[in-house]
This record gives sequence, structure tokens and C-alpha cells, in this order.
Amino acid sequence: AEPLTIAELAEGPYFILALHLDARALCSTDATCWLFRQHNRGRISPWRALGAREFHGLELEGKGTFEQPAIDLDRGAVAGSAAVAASGSSSGRKLARIDWKGRFENFRKDVPTFCAPFGGREIAAVTHPDEVAYFRCRLCTDVIDESSRQGVYLEVEVLSNPDNLSMAVVDFEAGGCSSVTFSPDTGAVIRERKVREAPRKVEGAYIQPLPTVEPGRRFHGIMGLYLHRGRLAFFRRCDPGPGDGGAELGPWETTNFVSDLGWAEGRRLTPCLAFRDEGAYCVRVVRVGSTPPLPLDCASAQKEGDVGWSGFDWEVGAS
Repeated sequence: AEPLTIAELAEGPYFILALHLDARALCSTDATCWLFRQHNRGRISPWRALGAREFHGLELEGKGTFEQPAIDLDRGAVAGSAAVAASGSSSGRKLARIDWKGRFENFRKDVPTFCAPFGGREIAAVTHPDEVAYFRCRLCTDVIDESSRQGVYLEVEVLSNPDNLSMAVVDFEAGGCSSVTFSPDTGAVIRERKVREAPRKVEGAYIQPLPTVEPGRRFHGIMGLYLHRGRLAFFRRCDPGPGDGGAELGPWETTNFVSDLGWAEGRRLTPCLAFRDEGAYCVRVVRVGSTPPLPLDCASAQKEGDVGWSGFDWEVGAS
């Protein structure tokens, strides 16, 4: 029998194998030969499949989801692609051809970053009290629903913290006014909804699934947020603190699944960091992925609701 040529392999077996490659391996195949590079750039592309897996459930500000990019209709361009080619359509409008490798590189660079005025993946200073730093990525709750097998995990490292900060998700994208916030200092999760702007009134509830950190110490370490099948969980790993001679971080702790999304409006949630006071911070995004650092108690997802939650409300000017 005559040996198969590379061209014959590329017709079928290559695509099957390429769907299991990571970014580094796909870059190697791009460098191997022109034929593989062309197949990798096609409409049915290994780069497209890889991006769909790695950025499942995420939408990037101004660029859409990975497989459904935002289109600039005036220019016929795809937001978030390094290079775009155009081809004709029956309506006369040019259709954009997506550079999936370029789009993958853009998502990998931009997903773990903050919106302006911060930008980048690290925050070094906060200039105003009660400042909020929003992530550039959004969580797609219509994708990460009860039928989804894959979730989204965000992780932030806190190296310098002069006061207090927390991690939250908000539903402001759809015009909502609600949030769920995790305080790594107190170990509490707070659910809030603004019911009136002036005079300001907020209703909410809180629960404390984790203990408070040692009195007198501000939180340093790692904290994370996990959304899976429409349920939220939070994580923390505490640094022993200044003066401990560079001791290793403590063990991972988790709230387990602590809230569903019944409080949220719309199909997009925005993760963010809230800073209580101004000052010099060192906070950076270290990971955006699909797997949390600890396995979660699936049974806790069935025990959600208002069990263990304590209600509160406050109003500006109320005694």
C-alpha cells in the first residue's frame, strides 16, 4: 500500500487530532507547513474549537463571545480579530472572515484584565474611596446554566491591601441594581438590591459560611469566584500576614455553592472588585479558567435558597 501524504491526512485525521491540541501545540503545527496553517485558519478551525472551550461562558467587552463576535457593520469588521478578510454576499454586504488564531490571542490577552480607568491585569493604586474595578469579561448566564457541564472560575491575588476589598458580581449590564459580594476578611457573602436611589435605600441579606480572618489583619492571599450551572461559590486562601517570614499560604477554603441567580436581571453578570478606601494596592488577576481549586459539595447546591441567610435593609438618613 502506498503511504499517505500530508494532504490526505489533512482531509480528516488531522482535524480530529487537532481538536485535542492546546495553544502551544497548535502554534507548532502552524509552523510545520503551509497546509496545516491553512487548515488551522479555516472556518472549521482547531483555533476556533480551542477558543470555544477555553472561553466558554465568557463575553469580552466590545468583542462579544468567542464564537459570536461583535460586528462593526459600518466597516464590516470583526471586533477582537487581528486580521480580517472580506468576501462578497448575496445582499452585497461584505462578510467578515474571522482570523480565529488572532481572536484567540486577543481573548487570552484581554479576558483577564480590568476596564478603564485601571486597564491591564494588575491594580497598583486606588484614588477614590468606594472605587469599583470591573473585569472586561462578562459571565454569560444563558450559557452557564443548569444544562452546562463547564463553569467559569476567576482568581485574584492580593499582595498589598491597606484597607479592605471584596469580590462581587453585578447585574448592571441589563439595567439591574443587584449584586452578590464576597468579603474575604469576614468570610461573609452579601446579597444586595438597591430599591430606591433618593433617598438611597438598599435591601439585602447575608450569610457567613467562612470564619473571619485573624483580628487586626487585613486580607492578603488569593480569592476566587466560580459560576457553575447557575450557582455561585467563592474561595479564599489566606496569607499568614506580614512578619511571618514568607510562610506559605494557608489551605484553600470555600463557601461551597452559596447562591443561585434568582436575584439577577438579564443574561450577563459583570465580576468586579470593590475597594473601601483609596491607597496603594497590589492586586492582580492570576487565572481565568473552568476548574476551581477545590471540588465542591454538589449537595450544597440543593440546599440553597434563604436557609442560613439573615435579612437587612438600610436607608440614608434613617436613624
